[in-house]
Amino acid sequence: MARNRGFTWIELVLVLAAIAILGAMAIPGMQDTALKKQVKEGIDLADVARKGVQQAWSASGDMPKNNEEAGLPPKEKIVSSMVKEVQVDDGAIHITYGNNASKVLLDLKVSLRPAVVKDEPRVPIAWLCHRVPVPDKMEVKGRDRTDIPPRWLPVECRSTQKP
Repeated sequence: MARNRGFTWIELVLVLAAIAILGAMAIPGMQDTALKKQVKEGIDLADVARKGVQQAWSASGDMPKNNEEAGLPPKEKIVSSMVKEVQVDDGAIHITYGNNASKVLLDLKVSLRPAVVKDEPRVPIAWLCHRVPVPDKMEVKGRDRTDIPPRWLPVECRSTQKP
């Protein structure tokens, strides 16, 4: 008896089910990667504020209390496609996400805090993101207002120590 060559209906359904399961497992990882990229893009925008805070610290030995003291535009004027504002508060830089950022990032923040050598404004500021430990012989200024889940933060914002 001659048998037709090819796949049976059940074999095709099983292959499609396996592909669907693998695809469903890959999607969350792709979403996390896209969110990390958006958070990183916002942190890159903070370079504008970092320079202003560094200049204020070097000139006076005090951290700027706000954008104006750092020589920066108002917080709502420092924007990008992912960021709706960048605010300086006692030297710390708070990046608020919005505009074209993913809806899950809307109004969430990442904070970059300055770590300085006490009474030595000539030493450059070390910028600490979220819970990164303070380097030896330095003290951190400002508050950490980061409320973005750690899995979406770039590597430089994740502490190597347990909280």
